[in-house]
Amino acid sequence: MPDPDRRSPRFPTAAGVFFGLGIGGFFDGIVLHQILQWHHMATSAGYPADTVEGLRWNTLLDGLFHAATYVFVLIGLALLWRSSRRTHLRWSSRPLVGTLLMGFGLFNVVEGLVDHQFLGLHHVNETVPRAQWPYWDGGFLLWGAAMILIGWLLWRSGGSAALLR
Repeated sequence: MPDPDRRSPRFPTAAGVFFGLGIGGFFDGIVLHQILQWHHMATSAGYPADTVEGLRWNTLLDGLFHAATYVFVLIGLALLWRSSRRTHLRWSSRPLVGTLLMGFGLFNVVEGLVDHQFLGLHHVNETVPRAQWPYWDGGFLLWGAAMILIGWLLWRSGGSAALLR
């Protein structure tokens, strides 16, 4: 019976997507939440960041958000490690970059739809007038969709990998 860890070698797509989800979450949390301070996890849901209690609650939610993105990265690492036990091959950079972009874009689209549109927890840039928030939210969704499309095209064009000898 063949060893399931010795199946035909191919790029571990799920590993790249999970890494991309984690990187997308870290980008959002570090750049948008902490550095630019455009929003926090629940600034539009009744927990404004201009009060101590609101900032305390948002800091907790931001931390839980970062913990979830950390889990995505750990899953990506575990999947990549698992595939490293299989027959080795030389992977093209295209599948890696493509799957990272797909995961990052998927993060933006899901987070943008769920948190910005459906739940209204926060919006991408709450430092601009409220009338401009939909444009920032829409741009975030378009950016995510573009990353998914570009990533998918790169992943598809990755070609076959050459076995290491």
